[in-house]
Amino acid sequence: MRTLVPFLLVLLAVYRSAAQQTLDEKVQNLIDLTSRTSVVKFNMDKWKNLVRMQPRNYSMVVMFTALSPGVNCPICKPAYEEFMIVANSHRYTSSESDRRKVFFGIVDYEDAPQIFQQMNLNTAPILYHFGQKHQGSKKKPEQMDFQRQGFDADAIGRFVADQTEVHIRVIRPPNYTAPVVIALFVSLLLGMLYLKRNSLDFLLNRTMWGCVCLAITFIFMSGQMWNHIRGPPFMINNPQTKEPSFIHGSTQFQLIAETYIVAVLYGLIALGFIFVNEAADMTKDKKKKEKNPNSILSLISVPANTLAIIGLVFICIFFSFLLSVFRSKYRGYPYSFLFA
Repeated sequence: MRTLVPFLLVLLAVYRSAAQQTLDEKVQNLIDLTSRTSVVKFNMDKWKNLVRMQPRNYSMVVMFTALSPGVNCPICKPAYEEFMIVANSHRYTSSESDRRKVFFGIVDYEDAPQIFQQMNLNTAPILYHFGQKHQGSKKKPEQMDFQRQGFDADAIGRFVADQTEVHIRVIRPPNYTAPVVIALFVSLLLGMLYLKRNSLDFLLNRTMWGCVCLAITFIFMSGQMWNHIRGPPFMINNPQTKEPSFIHGSTQFQLIAETYIVAVLYGLIALGFIFVNEAADMTKDKKKKEKNPNSILSLISVPANTLAIIGLVFICIFFSFLLSVFRSKYRGYPYSFLFA
C-alpha cells in the first residue's frame, strides 16, 4: 500500500504533464493556423481536437455558414464578411495574451456537413461561442441572436466581449467606392454647369431645389447612411418559415430593402402634405397656378377639393403603413392607425 500511493502520485503527475503538453500543442497549432488567415477553417479532425475535446484554456468563436453558390443563403456572405472583419481586427489590434484567449473559426457546410449534423443544424449562418470548459454535447454553446442583435462587426465584437471579456477594437478596411463616386458626380456636375454657362436659369428654380432637399431628407431619414457604414444585406430569409423578410425585426439592425420602403413611405406622406397645401392655396386664389409656374402641380388640372381629399388619403394610408413598420420593429409599441 505504501508503494502504491507514490506510484499513483507519479502516474498522476505524468498524466497532468502530458495533458499540459497537449494543451500547449493545441494553442500553438491554433496560433500557427490563425497567423495566416485569422480564422481556422474546420474539418472534422480539427473540430474534434481543437473544439470538442479537452483540455482547453481558450475560447472558440465559430461561425457555421454556407458560402457555396448552390446554397440559397443571401445573408451568409455579408455575415461572413462582418465576421472576418472582427477576426482580422482581433489578429492585428488585440494583445498577445488576448489572442491566446480567443480564436475564431469557420465551418462551411460544403466542406464539413458532418459537423452540421453533429450540431443538429439545418440553418445558416449561426455564431456559437465555445467556452473554455465546454466539452462534447453536455452543455449547449452560447449562440448569438442575429434577429435581435444583428450580424454586423460591431455587434459580433460586443457578443465576443460579453462572452469572453476580450474587447476587440473593430477596424474596417478602407472603402474607396464612395470617394470615387463623389468625385465622378462633382466632375459631371461641373461639366454640365460649364456647358450651360450661358443659361443658368434652372439654378433659380425653387421646385427643383425643393425636390433635391426632400430627396436628401428622405435618404437620411430612411437610414441610407447606416447602410453605407454597416453594409447590411438587401433581404434575409426567415429561419423558421424560410420566407423572405424585407423588414428586420430588431431595433438594432435594418435591411437595404427596408430603407427603400421607409423612404418611399416618407415620400408619399410628404406628397400628401404638398397636395393639401396646394389645395389650400388654390382655394384662396384660383389663378395661383398661372402666376406660379414653379408650383409642383402647375401642369395638373385638378379641383382644389379633390386635391385636398387625395392628399388626406395619402397621409392617412401611408402614415398608417409607416406606423406598422415601426410597430414591427419596436415590439410592444401601443399605438396604431388603420393597420395593425
